[in-house]
Amino acid sequence: MFEARLQSFADHANSDASGSRLTELRRELVREGLTGYLVPRADRHQDENLPPAEERLAWLTGFTGSAGIALVLREKAILFVDGRYTEQARLEVDSSLFTLEHLVEKPPHLWIEENLSGTDKLGYDPWLHTVEGAERIAKACSTAGSALIPIEGNLVDRIWSDPPAPPLAPVSLHPLRFAGQSPEEKLARIGAELQKLRADALVVSDPQAIAWTFNIRGADVRFTPLPLAFAIISRTERPTIYMDGRKLSNAVRNAIERVADVREPAAFEAALAALGQRKASVRLDQVTAADALARIIKAAGGSTVLGADPIALMKAVKNEAEIAGARGAHKRDGVSVVRFLAWFDQNAPGGKLSEIDAVAALESFRRETGALKDISFPTIAGTGPDGAIVHYRVTARTNRSILPGQLFLVDSGAQYEDGTTDITRTIAIGEPASEMRDRFTRALKGHIAVARAVFPDGTTGAQIDPFARQFLWDAGLDFDHGTGHGVGSYLSVHEGPARLAKLGTAPLRRGMILSNEPGYYKSGAYGIRIENLMLVVEGPQVPNSEKPLNAFETLTLAPIDQRLIMREMLTPDEAAWLNAYHARVFDELAPLCDEPTRAWLSAATREI
Repeated sequence: MFEARLQSFADHANSDASGSRLTELRRELVREGLTGYLVPRADRHQDENLPPAEERLAWLTGFTGSAGIALVLREKAILFVDGRYTEQARLEVDSSLFTLEHLVEKPPHLWIEENLSGTDKLGYDPWLHTVEGAERIAKACSTAGSALIPIEGNLVDRIWSDPPAPPLAPVSLHPLRFAGQSPEEKLARIGAELQKLRADALVVSDPQAIAWTFNIRGADVRFTPLPLAFAIISRTERPTIYMDGRKLSNAVRNAIERVADVREPAAFEAALAALGQRKASVRLDQVTAADALARIIKAAGGSTVLGADPIALMKAVKNEAEIAGARGAHKRDGVSVVRFLAWFDQNAPGGKLSEIDAVAALESFRRETGALKDISFPTIAGTGPDGAIVHYRVTARTNRSILPGQLFLVDSGAQYEDGTTDITRTIAIGEPASEMRDRFTRALKGHIAVARAVFPDGTTGAQIDPFARQFLWDAGLDFDHGTGHGVGSYLSVHEGPARLAKLGTAPLRRGMILSNEPGYYKSGAYGIRIENLMLVVEGPQVPNSEKPLNAFETLTLAPIDQRLIMREMLTPDEAAWLNAYHARVFDELAPLCDEPTRAWLSAATREI
């Protein structure tokens, strides 16, 4: 049987100690004279993937999802999670200790406005909240007549007696053949943007931006090749990176120091204060900059301007080398996924496979490419009711057998030096029920509508998002997550600033890579999701059009399960798109497959 080496099936969710930990935290509230304290799932960089030492929310509550925040009061505690994690939180968190609230429909600031009073004092760690986030909560406290108090030293850290050690993974250089531009070229572009913004310096708080700018990668967090660090890029002076020197070999340090100074993290706060003392105008990233950064600079006499980090857009718009790498990575990954799907179709109907078996097999097929650096996130592999948990992660405790009559949802991705992948397929085990086929076809019609979209330059993700939902809406259905997210180039599988979502306000630019992943989830029964990655490209131009037109090129290569499609629900244009996509999948992947896999692929990509 296959073996998973890059992911664990240990059950990290453990709420058994939450009661005693809440008691200890409440003692700290009393010592500080606080009514409550905020515990976000965050580190100083607002990373999605955290080092174990930063998993304070999971340690306190048992919740292991990637987004959430707890508000602990002296008499009650509330955990806020979004729609992706509602089911997961119910399973992982002790409901006698924490009340669950929806992070989007009833976010913490609204709860605070309605529930705190004039004598209340709410504490927070300014290193774990963004500037905008802290301002929003401070305003809510003010509305309630209460106060938001910055606390030096995290209260959870005070009671966490044996936290894991901070990461010290080695930093590596990202070759120019994959990066496409040198650090010198990128720094020149950033300097020109600072000139336009009339900013004296940019504080780079997002490690993804640092990795991209200086063509370096690391392994301080799982699944994303990041070196955790801060940087200051000045309009007139050499940049400085603040990073633990123990991560740097002599060769890597020498390469970085050709374009930037390297300093230890302990020197960072003094450098921020120095910017303030010089009355510098400092640009902070509104997405990732910690409230502490602004507080240090302003306390020293400087001024900060909150806005988009100019590096975010540069990084999101892939250059020719990155685009070529993405196409190569998806073809390589497609062969691995097709090998898995063929293996799965042969073995699953017997009822002897488990979710863990499937995860291990898929990872093994990817490892056999010889190019796999890591998976891009823990594989989501849910059969039956587990598929309805949007970000389900199988553990030894939750592992289910995959049985006939079920749907199996597998969402996975890989990190290769030339690109990052993310793909979801929903597979029928045996004969699917008519309701399953109806819901799948509605999600597929939405997927095709997004894939076929032609849209004016400047269109935002929020304008595209309804394309994916319209056929579900027709039946009074929806899905409680975005339609798509940006994807990095051997970086994060979730990358800003663009996304296809109700709140996706960033314009889509040629060269961006985004996911297309509508779905449907019936709680306690099954889940459906169909996900490909797409590249924004020049679209077919219309005579006398007022704006240039853009379109999507689908990068992901793998069959979509035709057993789940109600052919009569597809229009001729939708069927033509599916047939053309499947023909391309076969043409590009079949020459790279062994004969049994090629035969399976031929059947799986037949015309509908």
